[in-house]
Parts: sequence; structure tokens; C-alpha cells
Amino acid sequence: MGRLQGKVAIVTGGSRGMGEATVRRFVEEGAKVVIGDVLDEQGQALAAGLGDSCRYHHLDVTSEEQWAEVVDFTVQAFGGVDVLINNAGILHVASVRETVLADFQRIIGINQIGPFLGMRAVIEPMKKRGKGSIVNISSLEGFRSKNGLMAYSATKWALRGMTKAAAMELGAYNIRVNSVHPGAVFTPMVGAAGGEPGAAENAMCAGVPLKRIGLPVEIANMSLFLASDEGSYCSGSEYLVDGGWNAGEFVEQLPTS
Repeated sequence: MGRLQGKVAIVTGGSRGMGEATVRRFVEEGAKVVIGDVLDEQGQALAAGLGDSCRYHHLDVTSEEQWAEVVDFTVQAFGGVDVLINNAGILHVASVRETVLADFQRIIGINQIGPFLGMRAVIEPMKKRGKGSIVNISSLEGFRSKNGLMAYSATKWALRGMTKAAAMELGAYNIRVNSVHPGAVFTPMVGAAGGEPGAAENAMCAGVPLKRIGLPVEIANMSLFLASDEGSYCSGSEYLVDGGWNAGEFVEQLPTS
């Protein structure tokens, strides 16, 4: 029996990258999955390839109406909602001086308001199931930041706080809420075009203690643990999947005294 046998999950941004890897792992472990995304062609193809255990539904995560629609669709298709993976997100790279208001508001809408609307939308169906698990995909940039990432970091730090507040409120309904914080991962967000990472991609992570870029399935496996009953006493917590990067930067040539 799979680790998610009998569970129904919604995965936002599930058409590619970490979202796609999560959808595939969940189906492998017995879950019924609804992909919510704006990449209709890719999402429909992925769902079709995974058979009866997977469905696709268009979802702009900034829309209250579309959240209500995708939750209703999931309940109608599979009988309920047990798991929500708030994975949809965008990256915006610009200095503070060059970040215009429209860009700042757009990234907040997708990376922060989207998970808020999603968490709120699944409360009632999860209460009906007697329990649930919400996983918010934040980032290593929710712990620290880099130049050019103020807007992105703002949303990922916010998601940490939102996760903790939701965990405190929803624990009474046996709904667990946690955040996952990937480091650099080989996805389209960092320019990956498929295949396996090579020397160039791993060279981007020279300061990472594990000396390589992460793989989407490695993030999916953490979400799998938190979605499953194996994580039944985990809530309000942060899970770094970053190859040790948050511990510090590895330096090849240490300075000599």
C-alpha cells in the first residue's frame, strides 16, 4: 500500500518543475491528485499521462472564485480534500530601485495571496475529512536573502509566518500546516530545460556543502512525508531542503593567517 493511499491532494503549479515531481510522487504513492495551474496544455498532458488518479483544472491562485471552483471540482472528482501543496510561485530578480510597484504586487499576489486563499479554501473540506495537511512551498530565501531578491524574499518570509499562524488556528481541526524551504533546484525557474543537471548547474552551487544543485524529486519527497501519516505530529514547522546551504557557505580556499 502506498504512503498516500486513500488521500486526495491538490497541487498548485503542478504542471512542471517541483510541482510536476510532486504530482508524480503522490500518484506513485497512491494519492488522487488534482493539478491546479495556468499552464493548461502542460497540465492536461501530465494528468492524461497519469491516468484515472489525476485530473487537471485551470487555477489562477490569485482568484477566490477559481479556488472555490478547483476545490469543488476536487470534491466532485475524488470525494474530498486531504492535502494541499501550495507550490505555485514566481521569481522576480531586480534591485530595490528597479522594482516597480506592479512587479512587487504581482509577486505578492501569486506567492503570498495565492497560498492564503488556498489555505482558506480547503479548511471546510478538510474538516469534513477529520484531518488534513497543508504544505506551503517557501524557499531558502525565506531564511536569508540575496541582492536582487527583495520582492521574492518578502513573499517567502511572509509564508513562514502565515504557516505558523495557520498551524495554530487549524490544529483544533487536526489540520497540519508546514512550510518547505528549497535551496537551488533544477527547475525551469532557474533555466532548466529538462534532462539532468550538468557541471554548469552544479557549479552554481559551489558554496553548498553537498556541492550540487537540488533535484525536484528531492523537494517532492519532503512534501510527501509531510502529506503522509508519517508526519502526523509535524505542524507549524519549517523544513529546509537545501543541501546544507543555510548552514553556511563552503569555502574551498580558507584564508591563511
